Amino acid sequence: MLEKSIDTHKDCYDFYDLCRIMDILRGENGCPWDMEQTHKSIRENFIEEVYEAVEAIDTEDSELLQEELGDVLLQVVFHAKISEQSGGFAIDKVTDGVCRKLIVRHPHIFGDVKADTAEQVLQNWAEIKSQTKGQTTKTERLRSVSKSLPALMRAEKVQGRAEKAGDSVMTKEQAIEALEKSVAALKAQGDEKLCGQVLFNAVKAVRLCGTLPETSLTVACDNFIDEFEKRELQGKNS
Repeated sequence: MLEKSIDTHKDCYDFYDLCRIMDILRGENGCPWDMEQTHKSIRENFIEEVYEAVEAIDTEDSELLQEELGDVLLQVVFHAKISEQSGGFAIDKVTDGVCRKLIVRHPHIFGDVKADTAEQVLQNWAEIKSQTKGQTTKTERLRSVSKSLPALMRAEKVQGRAEKAGDSVMTKEQAIEALEKSVAALKAQGDEKLCGQVLFNAVKAVRLCGTLPETSLTVACDNFIDEFEKRELQGKNS
């Protein structure tokens, strides 16, 4: 079927070829596995592909990044096709929506708004985003941070938006002191709420030290594994 519907020996395939291949895989006489997938059934695949792309960025592996970005793009096309077949949006609506969003949120490029620095661009972006999403309160901006984000990243974004909304900004020393107090409370009475507060305060302290919490914890995990390996080797040699 694929041989008859698409050139399987092209020198270079483009985005429209990808969409056509997905049409074939999800169409009549298509692939049994592809045909039975739903948004929920491939949800974890999407997350996995994004993290693999991020790992390629972290390792500065350009060849791997090219491959992983292709896998991410496949997931986008896959979800769009599932939606289209159920009477929802198609891939052209996805591209139309993001193009319109970029035009609206870059008035300094496509309009007459002035923005000479990256900071001004981000401020304009945040204000336009709030307006287009109908967010009328500062709390709505905090609640709009996705709950599906890893908790460290969500805490970081919530704290950052709260500070921009006028929440009191701590110094690094004040944040560390708040962390120490929450740890002391945890020692006295350990429960889920206090555990969460320790982590939340730790995120704030790390942020004010000028480091990304997610990155810091990743480094700590790698260091732990390295130290674990050393202890394991020492145990084998003793």
